Amino acid sequence: MYTNITLLITRISFSLAMMTHGYPKLIKLFSESPSFGNPIGIGEIPTLALAVFAEFVAPIFISIGYKTRFFSFFPMATMLVAAFIVHLDDPFKRKELALLYLVGFLIVLLMGPGKYSLDKK
Repeated sequence: MYTNITLLITRISFSLAMMTHGYPKLIKLFSESPSFGNPIGIGEIPTLALAVFAEFVAPIFISIGYKTRFFSFFPMATMLVAAFIVHLDDPFKRKELALLYLVGFLIVLLMGPGKYSLDKK
C-alpha cells in the first residue's frame, strides 16, 4: 500500500544525505590545488571527479527518479571502494556509513524508483 511512498522517501533521503558528502568534494575539485586519495590507481583528480559524480551528480538524478537504476550503480560502486578498499583494515565503525549507503542504494537499484518519479511519467 505504501510501497511507492516508501521508495520516494528512500530515494530522496539517501540521495540528499549522500550529496552532503559529495558537495565538499565538488568544491575541492574546482579548488586551486585539489588533492584526493587514489585507492584504485587512476590518479587523484580522476578519482575525485568520479567521487563527485557518484556522490553529488548521480544522487540528483536518483532523487528526482530519472534513470534511477542506472544512476544508483555509481554511489554503490563508490561505497564498495570506500568500505572494502579505503577502509578495509579499519574497524567496522569506520566502514559502517559506507555500508549503510551501499545497502540504501542497492534497495533503490533493486526496487526501482516507484511511481512518483520521472521514470514513471
